Amino acid sequence: MDTPIRDFAQRYADRRTLRLHMPGHKGQPVLGPEPLDITEIDGADVLYHARGIIRQSEEHAATLFGTARTLYSTEGSSLSIRAMLYLALLYAKTQGRGAKILASRNAHKTFMTAAALLDLEVSWLYPPTGENLLSCPLRPQELEQCLSSMEEKPIGVYLTSPDYLGNRLELRPLAELCRKYGVLLLVDNAHGAYLHFLPEPCHPMDLGADLCCDSAHKTLPVLTGGAYLHISKDAPSFFSEQAESAMAMFASTSPSYLILQSLDLANAYLASDYSRRLSDFADRVQALKERLRRRGFPLVGREPLKLTVAPKAYGYTGTELAQRLERSDMICEFSDPDHTVLMLTPEQGEEGLEILEQALLSVEKRSPILTQAPPVFPSEKKCSLRQALFSPSCELPLGQCEGKILANASITCPPAVPIVLCGEEITDQAIRSMEYYGISTCRVLL
Repeated sequence: MDTPIRDFAQRYADRRTLRLHMPGHKGQPVLGPEPLDITEIDGADVLYHARGIIRQSEEHAATLFGTARTLYSTEGSSLSIRAMLYLALLYAKTQGRGAKILASRNAHKTFMTAAALLDLEVSWLYPPTGENLLSCPLRPQELEQCLSSMEEKPIGVYLTSPDYLGNRLELRPLAELCRKYGVLLLVDNAHGAYLHFLPEPCHPMDLGADLCCDSAHKTLPVLTGGAYLHISKDAPSFFSEQAESAMAMFASTSPSYLILQSLDLANAYLASDYSRRLSDFADRVQALKERLRRRGFPLVGREPLKLTVAPKAYGYTGTELAQRLERSDMICEFSDPDHTVLMLTPEQGEEGLEILEQALLSVEKRSPILTQAPPVFPSEKKCSLRQALFSPSCELPLGQCEGKILANASITCPPAVPIVLCGEEITDQAIRSMEYYGISTCRVLL
């Protein structure tokens, strides 16, 4: 498979042209990659008005993923999430329906800010009482009960799968229910770009989603910020026509051509023997998981390339286990009091898995830690997401926040799933949960 973006940039670098255009480094290799770092010069095409090499490369990606259209983002899945919601809003208007969307509570905070920007009304699907907010298990009967009981149907259902801990939803029956009730299915698949290339493809585009985003950089050999917006062949036809405008509405007009080249080169990588290498590596990861379980390590989730340990039963908090691995020069993706999240890809190699296994098996088992995370319950909504985010606010110590209204999400990324939603009242229960996760201040409405 050819790589038109990379080939153009390489030819331009080889010409040693006097660069009288941006960027300011003029192609001089102060750091190293500058000769390949270009802007939208003649022949380089224009992202979000792609008619040349970028469009060719995106069409290669669409063929690989089996989509009607795949667009590149150099600003991560966050940009693609905003575009998905914008397209859903346009669809609502074509149908004469209200701007309402049904979303799983473990949505990334970008979803919430995008909903506020677009003035979407969000109805939330909550996990069972006491469940960790990073996960939101949803069975088809639960979704059907919710949709059937709604007098005004939402324009779409927005789900996160896989979630940050590696849990995956059964998307096919959920997609069938969405079609039954005439609503779109939008999926945040940021952690699952590789799922299409498994022996049994299980990417949202394979399972019936209308729109989804992938953070290519999370699980594929793509530079940080490289992501996709995928549009299904069964989605409303105007989505493909309006997708560039949807992305451009929220995107920078100065995209990184280094990131674009990495997305372009990823096509050739995926089209080679990636599926075989992925299958072999996933088998090795599964074997490692089984050995760790036999040793007594409690594991969470069923995402093939994510190893999530819930180590309290082994005698450690998730943070303690991550710190222990760091002392052996291993840096985890994420840890909190309950979980240690490790993200793996074929680039780790068998040697990397062996080193990881040796480090984990060297951890001596201790008495279980019995403390549990405080249960998180829905807080009372006092105003909309938009009203909260667009109102004057101040930051207060957590101890002074009870009874006040949250103005902005008090959570970082990772994991970017807020304990209280913007516009909700901060309760004593919520404060205990925030303290548990190390949050010390909140931004509240004045």
